[in-house]
Parts: sequence; C-alpha cells; structure tokens
Amino acid sequence: MTTAFLTDERTFWHGGGNYSLTLPVGDFVQPGGGLPESPETKRRLRNLLDVSGLMRELAVRSAPEASREALLRVHPASYLDAFKAMSDAGGGELGLRTPFGKGGYEIAALSAGLASEALDLVLTGAARNAYALSRPPGHHCLPDWPNGFCLLANIAIAIRAAQAKGLARRVAVVDWDVHHGNGTEAIFWTDPGVLTISLHQERNYPLDTGGAEARGEGKGHGFNVNIPLPPGTGHESYLEAMERIVLPELTRFRPEAIIVACGFDAAAVDPLGRMLASAETFRLMTRAMMAAAEELCAGRLVLVHEGGYSETYVPFCGHAVIEELSGSAIRVPDPLAETLARRQPGPEWQAHVSDHIGRLAGYFGL
Repeated sequence: MTTAFLTDERTFWHGGGNYSLTLPVGDFVQPGGGLPESPETKRRLRNLLDVSGLMRELAVRSAPEASREALLRVHPASYLDAFKAMSDAGGGELGLRTPFGKGGYEIAALSAGLASEALDLVLTGAARNAYALSRPPGHHCLPDWPNGFCLLANIAIAIRAAQAKGLARRVAVVDWDVHHGNGTEAIFWTDPGVLTISLHQERNYPLDTGGAEARGEGKGHGFNVNIPLPPGTGHESYLEAMERIVLPELTRFRPEAIIVACGFDAAAVDPLGRMLASAETFRLMTRAMMAAAEELCAGRLVLVHEGGYSETYVPFCGHAVIEELSGSAIRVPDPLAETLARRQPGPEWQAHVSDHIGRLAGYFGL
C-alpha cells in the first residue's frame, strides 16, 4: 500500500475577497493581496512535490464533492441553503473572514470531499495513510457560522461520513494548526466517540476559545483537550507537548483512526503565528503520529491540510511531512534550517514552557 495524496486544481480557484491580510479594505486600509489564505501556499507545495519527484511515489487522486447528505450530518440546511444561494448569485460573505466567489459552495464541498475520500481510503485499507490538500480549510467552521477562512468543517464531515458507513466509531483528531480548532471542538463537544486535541498559540484566534478548562459537556466531557501554548514555544517544546500530553491522551482513548488537522502556521516565518516551529518540527510530529497510529489503530492515519500562510516556507514544511508519511528516500533540504535553529528559545524559556506543559498534563490527569 502507498500513501494517498488527495488534490484538485479547482480548490485553488477559491477567492479570498476584498481584504488586506485580515482587515477589510476601506477607509485607511489600503488594498492588499487579499486574505493570507491564498492558493499559493498549497499550489507551491504541490509544485515542490512534482519537482522533487516525490509526487511519483504517491497515489494521487481527486474526489467527488461531498454530497448534501454528507454536509447535513454536520451543517444545518439553513446554512447550506444560504451558502449555496449566495454562491450561485456571485459570492459574498456569511461569517467572519470567509469570503467566497461564484461557485464557492461547490469548491468548499470538494475540499470536504477530498478529506472524506482520504479517510475512506485509509479505513478501507486501500491506502496505508493519506494526505488531503484541502482548500478552503475547515477547522474553524461551526455548524451554522463560518469563520477564520473556513466555510465547511472538512474533518468533521469526513468523520461523520465514515461513521455513517460503519467504517469507524472512535476517531481522534489532533490539530496542530497554530489557531485553536474551535469548529471541530464545537461539533464534537458532547460526543464521546471523537477525541479532539488542539495544540495552539494561546489567545491567537479565536481570542475567546481554546482554554484548557474547555473539556466537553455531558457524555463528551473529558474528550476535548486544549493545549494552549505561549508565543515562542519552539521546536523542543512542541515535541514535549506531544510526548507528555497528546500521545498519552491518544493511548487513553484508543481510536480506530487518527486525523491530523495539519496547519503549518506554527512555523517561525508565518505571518499569523509566533511559535518558532520548523519543517523538522512538523516532520517529527508526523513521525510521532505514525508511531501512535501503528500502536493503536493499525497505522490508520490521515492528514488534512488546514492553515499556513508563508508561500515560501509552507511547501518545505509540507514536503517534510509527506516525506515522513510516505517513507520516501527523497529529501528536499530546508533552506531555513540553520536560521531557525539559531532562533530557537534559550534554556530558561524552554524550562518555563516545560513547566507550563507539565501543569497542563497534571490538569488532564497525565
């Protein structure tokens, strides 16, 4: 079996609207390049895979759009109808920082379809593991309110579809995007069958979610784990958080599959994060997820692309992850490796973050 790689050119045609970075253009805000969530970070990752030759070692395919039936398992008809109507009429914006153009509904459904197909391939044994280059992203989208560039909850849609087919009951989501996965959290808030873990920069986005005290509700209490980390956390502390909290929580839950919400915006040069991670950080976190999946769920691991806004650096982070995921001997050197190694925090700050991680682990009973 090979690593499946899910991609479709149509997802790169989703438009970012009349923004400059994250501010609407107008008054004294000058027009810029649109939202940071541009097609180029993803397209350049795909280009790098082509140029390096790694793409030839992957099982590359597209997928159908997620059906309305699949979307309705997560999103109410009122939201889908409003989204579809505005999309057909030329586009607009329904939530916060989620603009789209004509056909945006179909592109978002395709993005969700890529995630769903990736999970299906792994759960049915057609692929060893999978990477879905989904765009637009999904982990901020609430059932009836899109925000943070996310129009449909891609991972949640994929999980509910797999559960409806009887392919899996217990699924774990590990979200290492620099922003809190508030949409995924909200969708599975009361569900003990889905463990949601989010490592994120504390009080980045959204400002009012992501605290460690948010543990789920009712039967879902204890199945939501937030790991808010301070700005400047760095490479070593990310790996420590994985070792001391993420892996023990996965072991305690014993999922039938693991899905990673794979954002690259914790990278040191990202315009929307301040976390000092490098391509090697993402490689080693992927290695840890692969080992956990082998131990707990026969290697069933899916990565779904979320954020990451450095057009130059995201491709190197993504390539490192897919090198690891596929077991390829092909290597693309990180051009910022030496620079970022010198920018890592010193021992005093690392000790401070380690204490913070230790307190969180204790809070979670680990």
